[in-house]
Amino acid sequence: MQINTLIIGAGAAGLMCAAHSGPKTMVVDHAKAAGEKIRISGGGKCNFTNMYAEPQNFLSANPHFCKSALSRYTQWDFIEMVAAAGIPYHEKTLGQLFCDTSAKDIIKLLKTEARGADIRLNTSVEHIAKTENGFDVALMHEGKLTSVSTANLVVATGGKSIPKMGATDFGYRIARQFDIDVLPTRAGLVPLTFGQDIMEALKPMAGVSLNARVSCNGAAFEEGLLITHRGLSGPSILQASSYWHEKDSLFLHLEPALDIVQALKDQRQQAGRMAVHTALGAHLPSKLANYIIEIAGLSGNLADQSDNDLAQLEAVLTELEMRPTGSEGYRTAEVTLGGVNTDALNSKTLESRSVPGLYFIGEVVDVTGWLGGYNFQWAWSSGWAAGTAIAG
Repeated sequence: MQINTLIIGAGAAGLMCAAHSGPKTMVVDHAKAAGEKIRISGGGKCNFTNMYAEPQNFLSANPHFCKSALSRYTQWDFIEMVAAAGIPYHEKTLGQLFCDTSAKDIIKLLKTEARGADIRLNTSVEHIAKTENGFDVALMHEGKLTSVSTANLVVATGGKSIPKMGATDFGYRIARQFDIDVLPTRAGLVPLTFGQDIMEALKPMAGVSLNARVSCNGAAFEEGLLITHRGLSGPSILQASSYWHEKDSLFLHLEPALDIVQALKDQRQQAGRMAVHTALGAHLPSKLANYIIEIAGLSGNLADQSDNDLAQLEAVLTELEMRPTGSEGYRTAEVTLGGVNTDALNSKTLESRSVPGLYFIGEVVDVTGWLGGYNFQWAWSSGWAAGTAIAG
């Protein structure tokens, strides 16, 4: 079978590419349904983009690489497509846009846009060979082997995150087959875990949530924080996890919108007989307040606390240092950091510089967005860039 474009991966980037790559396009995926990660995203409502998406919201060994695709197909372009399809949506917080009804609306939209493509599910790629005019690809479907010749091959296989959804390292293996460099990968946007000593203190607080500013390696995120029986999670931790490396520390500023120590100083005059941990418990969850008081080395009543004591407490509240020992890994990670080295790709087309007709788009590339719709925007932008380049 002779076609013009074969796209491996019927996820966000692959479907977006198929919508723009022109006639004689085939999309294959080993999954039973297209867009499965879209379906489960955002609690089933799909955080499909972010109104504030800019290149600085993405991590990459080359931070300039994503600029071309993001600037030529922006969040406003995708929002316009969503609106034109009559899909109701809303902003939840921080520019994050969600479907009002279901993530399935986005999948339906993409499949409609890609209606000219031949989408084949439950289909695996058995072999890829470079030819003079493109690629020969062997496909397996229900025990039947089919050979496809294609001028263009687009790898949109995603990363290693959420293996229960079928995620694998297949895209990286394709890159290595063609001597394309793949940077080391690790889990991103993922809960962080701690050693036994810290976990003994955290486990009784499992379920406690609050706002926090979490800083790591020069990046800081002020959002919700959740203590779990495995460690720390919540948006602020997930964001910081993409900047965290082994042996690095996190610095937590608890409830940054509140001046807790000033409030305690004010209380000291009127309620000096109140236990200091009880007084702090008026501003933080009580179990966490007890933990913070212990770390600060305070005891007794509020009236017993000197200004130096409260300054010591303030240091703990605003710069609580915690050193994770690891993360929950790809099992719960929302994205994969690292991947196909952008130095090997054309930033305008996403085509390999060394293998004509071979493209890499979406999460398989070393471009990773923040939490909040940014990674979907990279899928739309990179898929559009490759698709329009192929269509000419």
